[in-house]
Amino acid sequence: MSSFEVKGWCPGALRPMMSGDGLVVRVRPHGGRLTRAQALSIAVAAKIHGSGVIDLSARANVQLRGVRADSHLALLDALADLGLLDPDVETETHRNLIVTPFWQTGDGTEALAAAVEAALADAPALPAKFGFAIDTGPAPILAAVSTDIRLERSVDGTLILRPDGAMFGKPVSAEEAPEAALALANWFLDTGGVTAGRGRMAAHIARGTPLPPGFTTAPANAMTPPGPGIHPGGALVGFAFGQFHADTLMTLAQHGALRVTPWRMLLVEGATSLPEIDSLITDPADPRLRVTACTGAPGCPQALQPTRPLAHMLAPLVPQGAYLHVSGCAKGCALPGPAAFTLTATVAGFDLIRNGKASDTPTHAGMPPDAIRRHPETLFKAL
Repeated sequence: MSSFEVKGWCPGALRPMMSGDGLVVRVRPHGGRLTRAQALSIAVAAKIHGSGVIDLSARANVQLRGVRADSHLALLDALADLGLLDPDVETETHRNLIVTPFWQTGDGTEALAAAVEAALADAPALPAKFGFAIDTGPAPILAAVSTDIRLERSVDGTLILRPDGAMFGKPVSAEEAPEAALALANWFLDTGGVTAGRGRMAAHIARGTPLPPGFTTAPANAMTPPGPGIHPGGALVGFAFGQFHADTLMTLAQHGALRVTPWRMLLVEGATSLPEIDSLITDPADPRLRVTACTGAPGCPQALQPTRPLAHMLAPLVPQGAYLHVSGCAKGCALPGPAAFTLTATVAGFDLIRNGKASDTPTHAGMPPDAIRRHPETLFKAL
């Protein structure tokens, strides 16, 4: 298995992360939404201060790649002018919030997101990857998204607060929700949820830690994550591995405000037709939607092999209903959870893991990249 360094934190704007192609600067849109002006300005900034390459993260954030160290301060000034810069690293780190992109004007989601964001400024010192979700549609749609404290609906539409990994939530009003979420975060800390500076709610619940009273209301049945197409609220468009060029963002912003999703897609707000841009994924049957791949080598200094060329080649061969994860190392940053097929890069090639994570024991170890390229069809028959 490959060796790697666990950073234990995600990049931000104030605290970027150095990668093989320069700094990675993560922009966290307020409420998961970029106005047209913000999107256009981010596109310009990505080209002026970085490589022009943009990633969408699994936490519904926008990452500018290849930012030059001597241009970082100027980029921060641009983000501040757009209202997208937090006052300090601590506030930025605490503002780890994912909002359903399918909210409707007047349904209370915008106000709730703003109130929770404001409350998070006073959040305790939680693990850096600890996050919150506002999933307030008729039924949860963020169930498969990695987060720790959820605000969602019960079967009868009641707003509930639910710790990730727990079967039941606790009814709260919209006014109570921000402070109730912080109280649950404090409970997580007080009951030993953090070990060696890290910890996630689902793992804490799985250890049998008893919840406070009141967590007895079941959430509504979760919905299947959406694919590209026309949805309530706008047009949802995808990108291969969540990556695109700033010019694409500029073109999309001409169609309307953009809502950033945790599925590495953007919702073009109010659009009733799909934009005609060659680089977009607009077909929900596109095989690239069945593959996740991290930046890989040489873009990531920890990656031991290139990942995305191999992922592109293998995408059409992934069986229907299955999922492939190609990871540059055993950290599995692009998909922390299991996949039907995972290829983890090693010095010798790729380890193949079935129904597991990038760090799990492989079924086949050290498969040479050239052998996979020559006979890609054998990969899914090897098991």
